[in-house]
Amino acid sequence: MLCTGIIHDDRKKRIYEYIASTQYFPVKIKQLAAIIGVPAKDKREYRDIIDELIKENRIYLDRYGLIHPERESIVTGTFSQAKPGYGFVICDDGTEDVFIHESDTFSAMNGDIVKVILSGKRKKRREGIITEVIKRKITEVVGTIQKNKNFSFVVPDDIYKIKDIFIPKGKTGGAANNQKVVAHINDYGGNDGKSPSGEIISILGYADEPGVDILAIAKEAGLPDEFPYEVLEEADNMPDVISEREISQRKDIRDWITITIDGEDAKDLDDAVTLKYENNIYTLGVHIADVTHYVREDTALNREALARGTSAYLVDRVIPMLPKKLSNGICSLNEGADRLCLSCIMQFDDDGNLLNHEIAETVINVNHRMTYSSVQKIVADNDAEERNKYSDILNMLLDMRTLAEKRIGIRKKQGAVDFDFPESKIILDSNGNPVSIKPYERNIATRIIEEFMLATNETIAEDYYWQDQPFVYRSHEAPDMAKMHELSVFISNFGYKVRFTGNDIHPMEIQKLLAGLEGVPEENLISRLVLRSMKRAKYTVTAQGHFGLATKYYCHFTSPIRRYPDLIIHRIIKENLHGKLDSARTSHYDEILPEIAERSSMLERRAELAEREVHKLKKAEYMLSHIGEVYEGIISGVTGWGVYVELPNTVEGMVRITDMTDDDYVYEDKSYRISGRYTGKEYLIGQKVMVEVLNASTETRTVDFVFVEK
Repeated sequence: MLCTGIIHDDRKKRIYEYIASTQYFPVKIKQLAAIIGVPAKDKREYRDIIDELIKENRIYLDRYGLIHPERESIVTGTFSQAKPGYGFVICDDGTEDVFIHESDTFSAMNGDIVKVILSGKRKKRREGIITEVIKRKITEVVGTIQKNKNFSFVVPDDIYKIKDIFIPKGKTGGAANNQKVVAHINDYGGNDGKSPSGEIISILGYADEPGVDILAIAKEAGLPDEFPYEVLEEADNMPDVISEREISQRKDIRDWITITIDGEDAKDLDDAVTLKYENNIYTLGVHIADVTHYVREDTALNREALARGTSAYLVDRVIPMLPKKLSNGICSLNEGADRLCLSCIMQFDDDGNLLNHEIAETVINVNHRMTYSSVQKIVADNDAEERNKYSDILNMLLDMRTLAEKRIGIRKKQGAVDFDFPESKIILDSNGNPVSIKPYERNIATRIIEEFMLATNETIAEDYYWQDQPFVYRSHEAPDMAKMHELSVFISNFGYKVRFTGNDIHPMEIQKLLAGLEGVPEENLISRLVLRSMKRAKYTVTAQGHFGLATKYYCHFTSPIRRYPDLIIHRIIKENLHGKLDSARTSHYDEILPEIAERSSMLERRAELAEREVHKLKKAEYMLSHIGEVYEGIISGVTGWGVYVELPNTVEGMVRITDMTDDDYVYEDKSYRISGRYTGKEYLIGQKVMVEVLNASTETRTVDFVFVEK
């Protein structure tokens, strides 16, 4: 029988998919032909297909002649859709990723857990066919509705990860054409070309309405918006003042001079500090809002806080973990108000070494609500007006600077890694348009609070480690050594090096590298490459150490208003202080904490993703008003399709190279280099260049540059 190669390959694919499917039960060759209905005229071709599959090691016959799919040919993993159509499956077993052609994606969407049949190799990469979606990640899609007379489509904002969603007539939820909406997927379609379909469940507004763009990103990331009614009801029932009865049961330190130091626009103030320096001893009090006094275990407030995991900060808004009645009200350490705290009161010697500490339930009253800029003026700029205004705490602030600098010195000796490159600060106008983007610089005022919080978190973690109580730690594993060796080779091109001890590296080596970068053009670039070589910090129930901070014990204790791990360990500490952490409660925490730690790590990543996407959006929007302008930047990366350039204001864009060949793009000794026929020049990572803003897109959240002569 004659047939074209296309027909033959299609039949072969279908036969193999059936044999590898979960519906298949091993049968003999003739039985399979009968099951799938092979006509008599096609039986020779059918046997040829079976022989080919056997030779390709995709199926095998057992000693009874039964057909089985080859075990190594079926893998499971996570589908990553690179652009509309094709994608890759990242395998659960850690083996090489599998390329999936557009026609073989089944109905999988980005992030789905899938089953894949390996179909061979092409250009040295594994290829496969998705045959089953084991678990869906995406159930809702954010996008723009495009309406027709009898049907509509939602075009997803994330066009690289999600397919268009068909919306039947009557399922639009009243949305108008071109509005931003949220669609729930009811049917995921399949390989037959059928589109996913669903219905509109929420209308966000038009894209040009203030705040809708950021709201869309929040929805796209899966961040919650409004609090459920029962959560708000519980919050509304909370008192506005502290009762005398509660004060009488706590350590009353309202007569201590206490301050908060935060950004100008901060509203949820969850940490306050006090400091006394007497007889060469520093007594530092770090007072953290006692959120668990109001958020009890078996409440809607606690369940919602656990579901959110963390607050998210999205330039123009905060999506809080707790309702404002708590986060900005009774839990916020506002100036002049009595507030309940869980305090860590530490004593340090004159060199800044910890001598002892006390953990106590306290009541405080903040004397001054300070800002970073104000403290900077006082302790660093010697501003006479500001010093006179806060003369009652001048000496305390100066002592705080001294103690913080001593603690910084101790951490440096231990080898703590300090990534001091600027983050972005984006200023919006009343309509949500970006009017300024600049680096958010750290100063001595921010370092004071950072050092005091680090000391507190480390002290609390070590205390509870040695008490052997159930706990949630903040852990940061040592970096992957393969990545560190690649980094070492790369930075050698700039004249830098790191020293390894066997197959290990001490954080001190990273610290020395970063210290040597201060003030050089490639500082931000190499610092970011070092950071990317590190593993991600996470929450764990065992003290696995914190590589970046060079400490064996670390936790998050200081922000229970905005992080659930802080809240849960406050609850554990308070129970322990009251002698209630008996065997039953210990068993309870042993059971629930692993899931809380894992979930909190996942929700932290979700919030970070949303924050990053909002920054990309607003940076692209800002650069739209600067088309044609020329900037000096630094090459931050090189790929096969272009060169990334970062500007001093932290905006990163790409010089797109559409005509590159392998001769133009060289990767030698782990050093990226491009050159050649399209410019006749050579560009290296870390090199300063002049670029003109060519274009920017809020849809793709990208910025395009072109090289210009200096």
